[in-house]
Amino acid sequence: MARFSVALILVFGLIIGVFANVEAATFIGDNEKSLVITGKVSTLEGEVIPFANILVVGTVKGAYTELDGTFQIFDLVDGEYTVKVSAVGYKSFTRNVQVRGGQISELDLIFEETGVEMPQITVIASKDRVFSRVPGSVTYLDAKEIQTVNPLSGNEVLRRSPGVHVVDEEGLGMRVNIGIRGLDPDRSRSVLVLEDGVPVALAPYGEPEMYYTPAMDRMSGVEILKGSGQVLFGPQTIGGVVNYITANPPQEEEGSVYVQGGQGGFFSGIVNYGNTFGNTGVQANLLRKSANNVGATEFDITDFNTKFLFNINEKSELGVKLGLYNESSNATYIGINQVMFDRGGEEDFVRMAPDDRLDVRRYSLSFSHQYRFNKNVRLRTIAYGYSTTRNWNRQDFSINDNNTPPANWTGVVWGDREVPGGAVFMRDGTGNRNRQFEVGGIEPRLEIDHQLFNTKNELIVGTRYLYERAFEQRVNGTRAGVKSGNLVEDEVRTGYALSAYFQNKVNITKKVDVNVGLRFENFDYDRDIRRRSFAGLGLRDTVLVAGNVINEIIPGVGFNYRPTQKINLFGGVHKGFAPPRTKDAITSLGEALDLEAERSVNYEFGLRTEPATWLFVEATGFVMDFSNQVIPVSESSGGLGFGLVNGGATLNRGVEAAVVMDFSNLLGMRKTKLTYDINATYLRATFAEDRFINGVNINGNRTPYAPDWFVNSALTLQTESGFGLRLVGNFVGRQFGDELNTAEASVDGRIGVIPSYKVFDAVFSYEVSKWHSRFNLSIKNLTDERYIASRRPQGIRVGLPRFITAGYEFRF
Repeated sequence: MARFSVALILVFGLIIGVFANVEAATFIGDNEKSLVITGKVSTLEGEVIPFANILVVGTVKGAYTELDGTFQIFDLVDGEYTVKVSAVGYKSFTRNVQVRGGQISELDLIFEETGVEMPQITVIASKDRVFSRVPGSVTYLDAKEIQTVNPLSGNEVLRRSPGVHVVDEEGLGMRVNIGIRGLDPDRSRSVLVLEDGVPVALAPYGEPEMYYTPAMDRMSGVEILKGSGQVLFGPQTIGGVVNYITANPPQEEEGSVYVQGGQGGFFSGIVNYGNTFGNTGVQANLLRKSANNVGATEFDITDFNTKFLFNINEKSELGVKLGLYNESSNATYIGINQVMFDRGGEEDFVRMAPDDRLDVRRYSLSFSHQYRFNKNVRLRTIAYGYSTTRNWNRQDFSINDNNTPPANWTGVVWGDREVPGGAVFMRDGTGNRNRQFEVGGIEPRLEIDHQLFNTKNELIVGTRYLYERAFEQRVNGTRAGVKSGNLVEDEVRTGYALSAYFQNKVNITKKVDVNVGLRFENFDYDRDIRRRSFAGLGLRDTVLVAGNVINEIIPGVGFNYRPTQKINLFGGVHKGFAPPRTKDAITSLGEALDLEAERSVNYEFGLRTEPATWLFVEATGFVMDFSNQVIPVSESSGGLGFGLVNGGATLNRGVEAAVVMDFSNLLGMRKTKLTYDINATYLRATFAEDRFINGVNINGNRTPYAPDWFVNSALTLQTESGFGLRLVGNFVGRQFGDELNTAEASVDGRIGVIPSYKVFDAVFSYEVSKWHSRFNLSIKNLTDERYIASRRPQGIRVGLPRFITAGYEFRF
């Protein structure tokens, strides 16, 4: 951790020194800064818009409005400028302004209409992106931030939020593993992941795994909510809500083409087009990504998405969204063992099972509608359906202490046969795990602004109905790499969920808001087993059907207190809830287990402040007190493949903080924008009651894959000449791979300490405005750090080595 901090300071000092010399003439003292533009942003009805984005086009200057809608811009040379004003939920517009020596230009900026916006449900209040009124810790990462990161993997963007730990699996983020505040990151089971308010998981209630992850390449933003406000969403309210946001149809024709290439045959290309024709808006994009050898990964992805918006009349809009996704990759569960890792890197990315293949196909359709009865009452409705096919054929293998080859050994062995248990024998057989999922849902939500007790209130009342069905087959192939064979498992899992919720925000005073929310969940599910193997009988067709019903009430309360314009105190408490996976709650013999829902009581208290125009600080303390945390023991989490177990009481507590420093404002840099930010999380996640494993009491042990520290930091430079630079450092503290907190690594590589590691990235960009073009060069893992990213699912995954890409974007 200390070396990581020193490295950041050295890099930071070098960049400051270089550009201090290059642009010394443009620096002016803080007491000499000249105010040139001031103003206020509001709606036609007079409602002020806090944290609207004010940009001086063609310069690096800009500002966000304060809580009262006011803004200030300093240090522009005399001339004529175009000011662009934007805020989510409103149509962007521009205004011309003149700057003359000694005379301050005052602007009264008014959003006249909503414009072309999809009537979708978002996680965070659309008019308050810096969240002065959101009851809890939240992060919003916008399109500019995503572009600056230039992510090879969407994981790089998610790490820009404090409290969010993301584990790489194949280095490209095709299957995101998110752990929030110490929760197990395996397949993001404890996080509700949405895209434009629509669930993304295979089956949101019964099988919430993220085998499909929305591509960050086509996103215009990401929302991450961790506080009591997530009570409105479901079914998961344990760790938080992650909502991917796609671009809406623009008011005028615009488009772009972006291509990127790199090592290992890596290619990524995306075409965007949007326009509005009369009362109809359209936005479409096509993404193609492929690689031959990125680490050990080979893949081919096609991702097409389109949105249509119909302005029906002055009170109503209808949005339609269609998505088509197809992926074929050599994804595998098997990783290298400790013997192979200790050899020093020669086998880090060897393809132990070269015929393993994962095919994912997803088709989605959603409708969103908004109707405004009047300025105080709005009805938003979203209806959606999607199907996902996830067929995965993986070669069988064998490990034993005696290093004895199995009968159907292919002759291929990895590791070392001289070390007990150090050999991995590849078998001449394949397990085809074929799964198909269908999900449909509808959610009407009524938003009412009212004046109960002569106090401003904002009430949200809604209900959500969801249907999900999973078809699962296991086909054992008699040769390696074949997709046909003997059907050994066949079952159907069905679930019906009904949820009702409300949340009321009371503006007790201009400085104090209180949010009270409540959600009811009902989940009725069953497992229909049609074919399986029985002890002593072998394979048999059968009729084994069992079901269960879960009912739960989830309350939450939060507050915001703004003692001054510059300080916001917030806090809250809410009940965490996640239903058990259907496959784990009912055994393969059709018996309902006593697998409880995952429950916790989550507390947080935090502070946001912007004490100066160049400094923003947010810090949040949190406690997640689990009466029962469900611990994964599935194959994907490195277990034996039996799903999840009741882990008992656990306690996650810690502090997360974010600091943003704008040195261009501090130093009065006129033609250069220089910012430094850091987000850091200190975490202590432990088992909190007596529980014995192999005779050992694990009370007080740390939960698996919960690092004590994780830090993400960036230095960002932008100049009016078009040059840009982003340097990123990411540090992850040490983690344990099992409940026993075993320090010594097992021979198979699945258990043991995961040492801390640090990774640096660099992104260079150059904007050529007259060509409508942008060039970039990205270097991921700048120092070529060799580290263990994970010991899951079945062996060590080594982090991606230094990786270089170059890209070009053309806008029209």
